[in-house]
Amino acid sequence: MDGLHLPIRRVEVFGVAIPLVGPGFRNAYITKTAQKSVLVRLTAADGSIGLGNIDPSPGYSVETIEQSLAAIRDRLAPLVNGRDAGNPHRIVQAMDEALPGYLDAKAAVEMACVDLLARRLGIPVHQYLGGAMVETVRFNAWVGIIPPDEAAAEARKWFDRGFRSAKIKVGGGIDADRDRIMAVREAVGPAMALRADANAGYSVDDAIALGRLLEPFNMQLLEQPVADNDLAGMAKVRQAIGIPVMADESITDHESLIAVIRADCADIVKLKVMKQGGFLKCRRMLETATAAGMKVIIGHGFGLGVNTVAEIMLACTSDNVIDGLECVGPLKTADDIVTSKLDISSGQIAVPAGPGLGVELDDEKVRRYHFDA
Repeated sequence: MDGLHLPIRRVEVFGVAIPLVGPGFRNAYITKTAQKSVLVRLTAADGSIGLGNIDPSPGYSVETIEQSLAAIRDRLAPLVNGRDAGNPHRIVQAMDEALPGYLDAKAAVEMACVDLLARRLGIPVHQYLGGAMVETVRFNAWVGIIPPDEAAAEARKWFDRGFRSAKIKVGGGIDADRDRIMAVREAVGPAMALRADANAGYSVDDAIALGRLLEPFNMQLLEQPVADNDLAGMAKVRQAIGIPVMADESITDHESLIAVIRADCADIVKLKVMKQGGFLKCRRMLETATAAGMKVIIGHGFGLGVNTVAEIMLACTSDNVIDGLECVGPLKTADDIVTSKLDISSGQIAVPAGPGLGVELDDEKVRRYHFDA
């Protein structure tokens, strides 16, 4: 078979723990003060390099960081060593046949294959995926579960820096949620799109009550209001409120996306390169959602530099992706493991030009933040 052959000759796997800024970040699951992540570096026979990176979140990700590291080191790395990185489809097929599940772990390897191939071709990953539809991408700010006056000040800070959409975490009481979001809306006015994220934390009845309380504030969406496996309940919420509902935790593989579409329980779906198992699977799911008439939001909020750029590269290839990417990890991390930390502090950047993902590992920082699992 003709084509570019890139036999993998070395697979390196690293665990790193990067400190987060400030006192940490609270959602419906935990308060995080550090991001534990996995890095994969592939080296082909001709010396070409490819990088992959996943950033699991406790309580949210299906895999723990320890499970991801073990799966890559013990199962996937030996499996892909010697195989052709120039054919990511074959790599993905081999991983799926050898190890059910473990979408995060597989994404790290597949991401590195795609990065390696695109670098070797001298093109950015977005061109490998079909081409960029926009020249600039905007990012989504966030506000945690904090008192209304603090939430208002935080949102206004983001707005003044140039952000035009923000996610507000909710949970622990619908009246407190309403007060927080009302304060934010009053602080930023009508020009900022507001998203509420319940992280699957409410019952159907409470989610409906919350949605009705939030209707006066012109919300862009209510994210995952009920448990991830309660699609019928989420459909009831969607039918009962005047705010678009987004599925997040309910979406893992392609089958789960089809189930959400069939249940008619969401207006919008959230996708992530890591969570969906890599570029190729995530891109197919993006097209399925588009064909079903559903808008898409892309982004994992705690990604390091490699994973963040990966999601930017994917998001820019479709005009069905809603403005305001949620891959804002560089704003939450106190450092990174790439040589040039991505600056998204103004709420937007030009689409990276590559080649590949266009980022390089800082080996000294990989050593500094290394942890064993």
